Order: sequence, then C-alpha cells, then structure tokens
Amino acid sequence: MYSLLIADDHPLFRGALKGALQGLFDNIEIHETQDLDTTLSFLAQAPDLDLLLLDLNMPGSGDLYGLIRIRSDFVDLPVAVISGEEDTSVMAKVLEAGALGFIPKTSQPSDIAQAINAILEGEIWLPEHLKDAVLNQPKPDLDMVKRVSELTPSQYKVLCYLHEGLLNKQIAYELNISEATVKAHITAIFKKLSINNRTQAVLIASELKLQVTPQN
Repeated sequence: MYSLLIADDHPLFRGALKGALQGLFDNIEIHETQDLDTTLSFLAQAPDLDLLLLDLNMPGSGDLYGLIRIRSDFVDLPVAVISGEEDTSVMAKVLEAGALGFIPKTSQPSDIAQAINAILEGEIWLPEHLKDAVLNQPKPDLDMVKRVSELTPSQYKVLCYLHEGLLNKQIAYELNISEATVKAHITAIFKKLSINNRTQAVLIASELKLQVTPQN
C-alpha cells in the first residue's frame, strides 16, 4: 500500500486528482493538505509517507520556499511538484531544489500515474516534450530561498510579521516575547539573509509569499 499526500490549495483540483489516482491505483492511500503549515504538520506525523505531490504556490509558500523547506526538514521524503506552470526554467529550479519530478496540472491522469510510478522507483520524471529544454537550462541560483529556509521557526514568524507591517512591540505581543528578543531575531534575520534593513526583509517575504497563518 502506497501512501501519498496532495498539497494544493484548490479543493476541486485535489478532489479530481484524488479520484483519478484512486481509479488508476489499487493500492494507494491519499491524503490532502491545503497550505504549507498544514503540510508541514502532516509530514511531521507521517514518517511512512511514500510521496508528496506539492503545489509550488499555496498559502504560506511562494517561489520554491515550500519545496526547499520541506526538503530541508524531511530529507528522505520523495517530492514531486505538480503545478499549473510549464516554464522550463521553473522546472530546472525544482530539480535543483531536490524534487524528483515536475508534473503539469494539464497532464492526463495516465501521465500522472506514469510519473508517480517512475518517482516511486527513484527515477526523475519530466514531461517528455520538455525534458531536453529543462535539462539544458543553466544551473539556477536558489541562494535566497535556501537562506530563508534556514531561519528558525521564531525568526520565520518575525519575518512574516515584518511583511505584515507590524512594529516590534506588536510582534512581541503576537509571539509573547520581549521587544529585546524581537530585535535579536531581526538582527539574526538580517545576518542570515545578508540584508541591511526591514524594507529588504519585506521585499523578500513578499516575493516568497510568506505568512504565519494560512489564509483559506
């Protein structure tokens, strides 16, 4: 019995994909999550999961932040990105970040099943008609996303609250910590991200669509 998680913020897509896969596999157990926070929580309690199908852009995650965070926290978990994008540069970034495949949402159910079978066997899977273009892409730079993924949980929350425009006093209240601790977290964030001010921090958080509380 294979255990699979679909992490996507569109319930209709999750339901359709789940139904299609249940019709194609006799021995599959499928779970669903709708944002990065619930995905991380589920993964922490599911050590025997065989495969994660991950949407790149969902609440709490943008660009490759979610993928890199998951690959950092769950190094042995096979991950395939399933996305509405078919940009070969994005596909190259996904592979560089540690995913074992990129499955367009426009793929036929039989192609998705083929991709899942290949990835479960430890193979890399890409759409056949895009494979050469993806593999010929220049090596992508994922430095900033990786730096953000290395923040501690508290530093991550502080960064998200900076993005929301909260003052240090307000952040301290939200996290039930002192303003001095907030300032220490901000200093650590600036150092880890190699930035100098709050504006740069906000721009990074905005680009990666980071947030503390998922919006459903």
